[in-house]
Amino acid sequence: MTTPDAKPQTLQDIDAMLAASKGKRVVADAPSEAPAAAPILEADKRCGLIAIVGKPNVGKSTLLNALVGQKISITSRKAQTTRHRITGMHTQGATQFVFVDTPGFQTIHGNALNKSLNKTVQGAVGDVDLVLLVVEAGSFTPADARVLALLAPGVPTLLVANKLDSVKNRAEVAPWLQEMQTRHAFAEFVPMSAKNDKDVQRLLGICEKYLPQQAWFYDADELTDRSEKFMAAEMVREKLFRLTGDELPYTSTVVIDKFEEEKGKTKGVKRLVRIAATIVVERDGHKAMVIGDKGERLKRMGTEARTELEKLFDAKVFLELWVKVRSGWADDEARVRSFGYE
Repeated sequence: MTTPDAKPQTLQDIDAMLAASKGKRVVADAPSEAPAAAPILEADKRCGLIAIVGKPNVGKSTLLNALVGQKISITSRKAQTTRHRITGMHTQGATQFVFVDTPGFQTIHGNALNKSLNKTVQGAVGDVDLVLLVVEAGSFTPADARVLALLAPGVPTLLVANKLDSVKNRAEVAPWLQEMQTRHAFAEFVPMSAKNDKDVQRLLGICEKYLPQQAWFYDADELTDRSEKFMAAEMVREKLFRLTGDELPYTSTVVIDKFEEEKGKTKGVKRLVRIAATIVVERDGHKAMVIGDKGERLKRMGTEARTELEKLFDAKVFLELWVKVRSGWADDEARVRSFGYE
């Protein structure tokens, strides 16, 4: 970590970070007989909004999930996976971190969907206490530069150099960090891997000092402001992209037709959630691709999504999936809004 007034990390520092990032993610178990914590005084509380921004497929959602401590934002290798502003909360000690994950800023396609995604990014960076600009360590592309140009002056910005564990030529990282100082007055540089828990905890500690002293926005045990219905659609969409790979255009989406819950009727089941969802694609060929041979691919999507939703909701979930063709929906502003986009 460096500041604009200090030299970037030495090669030895980066070597140490790389060595640490190779370890498996560790989540510490709570002590079995921890002493009772002293009550937190209102005057000691800190809370603030932290926007996570970057180009598509740079690891923003993975970072959000790591910072929150639970999966609330879907991930896949496919660019443009995140399409909504996702708020995730993490309360630690007297500090509540309110993270805002954003879609990757779109620079190629100019349809109604991408205009909506860019509007979401621009809205997120306008009124926050801190910005995390996520880039790949050692890289800064024209797409990164376009995101950097969106940042409001006067808002502290950390350069999060993610995927440090994948850097092969470590000798190039230090001069790269020095070069980045000339591009923007970053408050600090944070080389890290979102998959390494020590790096994530270090980033939380850095973020904390930029947050104002004020009351928390949410209860301490809340993880996201998104509804279960929204999370159900997102989980199905993640499985859709993961199981079709690059075969399916990114414009495919998921709409929840039914979301009903009731008390569990069997021992050990607290509640039951019934969900019916429609996967929307643009062509008949895409529909066949999603369904797969004898319906096997669609069945697998449903099984994997249901399994994750049961963990997330702590409930028994029944999930029905359908596939419909809606040609040109991503170019239709009214339909884009009807599918839940801004």
